[in-house]
Amino acid sequence: MDKTLLERMDNHMVLSILNEKLRLECDSLTALLSRYELDSGRLMARMSQIGYRYDPGSNQFKPGA
Repeated sequence: MDKTLLERMDNHMVLSILNEKLRLECDSLTALLSRYELDSGRLMARMSQIGYRYDPGSNQFKPGA
């Protein structure tokens, strides 16, 4: 996953990629952030912009408050 490309993508595309990586490669958000050297604050802000939050129970981003 190319960080530069990810930064230019639409938030909904990023959501799809993140959930796929969480499902297939990473057992937690922490593992995903570490593996791909992503900034937690920026990532969470982007997901919040489209109404999604990380759910640790299902290990995916879901619609939320």
